[in-house]
Amino acid sequence: MSGRDSPDHTNHHATELHLIREIDGRGLSVAHGSSSTAVWLRERLRISIHTAKRSVALAQAVDHRPALDAALVAGTLNVEQATVVAAATQGLPTDLGPELVDKAEAVLIGQATEFEPAILRKAGERILAHVAPELADAADAAALRRLEARAWQGRAFQLTRQGDGRVRVTGWLDEAGAATVDAAIDPLCAPRHDNDEPRTPAQRRADALVEVCDLATRGDHLPDSGGGQRPHVVVTVPFDLLDRQLGAGMLDTGGRLSPPQVRQLACDAHLIPAVLGGDGQVLDLGRGRRLITGPLRRALEVRDRGCAFPGCDRPPRWCHGHHIRAWADGGPTTLDNSVLLCGYHHGVIHRGHWAVRLGAGGLPEFVPPAHVDPGRRPRRNLYHRRT
Repeated sequence: MSGRDSPDHTNHHATELHLIREIDGRGLSVAHGSSSTAVWLRERLRISIHTAKRSVALAQAVDHRPALDAALVAGTLNVEQATVVAAATQGLPTDLGPELVDKAEAVLIGQATEFEPAILRKAGERILAHVAPELADAADAAALRRLEARAWQGRAFQLTRQGDGRVRVTGWLDEAGAATVDAAIDPLCAPRHDNDEPRTPAQRRADALVEVCDLATRGDHLPDSGGGQRPHVVVTVPFDLLDRQLGAGMLDTGGRLSPPQVRQLACDAHLIPAVLGGDGQVLDLGRGRRLITGPLRRALEVRDRGCAFPGCDRPPRWCHGHHIRAWADGGPTTLDNSVLLCGYHHGVIHRGHWAVRLGAGGLPEFVPPAHVDPGRRPRRNLYHRRT
């Protein structure tokens, strides 16, 4: 047999749908103490509530559509295809005459002999163009407006902390909003020019989202976040522990950062020393110190022209200023002690496997770990160099 149900098997499904409609119409499920026919089916047939609801909906549909019922009984189409046809006819404009609805249903039942459900569903979305082309454009526009309104109303974005160091990102966007997000992160999702790109496509998209937000927080276009302050990330860590590379940081969101992450953020940050009492009360707040900004930042961009890590093509606006010798270790905030790194390669350097230094000509060069190059020969970024 083909993938289509045999007549006996399809008759079994048709009979089951007739019984469900009878049970639903007589209210037998409520008489037996269930809140609905779907709940009753879930308990009796041990199926999911979603499957039960779909069965009830299809049973009601075939009860009102004799031609669809007859096709299902005859084995002309299977249950999944019947569900698609029922949804397509129910989605037609309410002011469409019954003759045209019947015609649309007949066309789709005929196409069920050729198409599996996914293709049949696409045909159902365009069925009005076949049976009433003069109405199709207006109906399609109205349907699109309804979809857009529903998508806009249902837009959502949530960050849920899992308690294991991960934060789950969930949400919904309408098509226009998703297109904007795609346009922003797509240029950042390409694999690095390195031959050993370790990230999966999903990881690259996650990094791209963070990079876009990082760029926004370092610019001048976002509104103040309260108290006249530009948007910022607050990390609290005892300075002596930061100096000894031991201190975990506490974010203002309640999350915790490892010492390498804290030191990475401190490379190009607005540091405000604070004296805290034993209970965490702020006793004295010093003046902030901004690192690698102004003329120094511009000089760094002229020298490095983008992320200086070998093979990276990130432009200066996507980069952080990194202290070659950490500021917390006494490293000066000077051009000779600075290098531009994108967010990804900034993390690579702070994980300690690669080393960075200024080589001949005062240009940054990177020493790879032994597992990348046993000879640990220094490398430079040739992407930004002018010929």
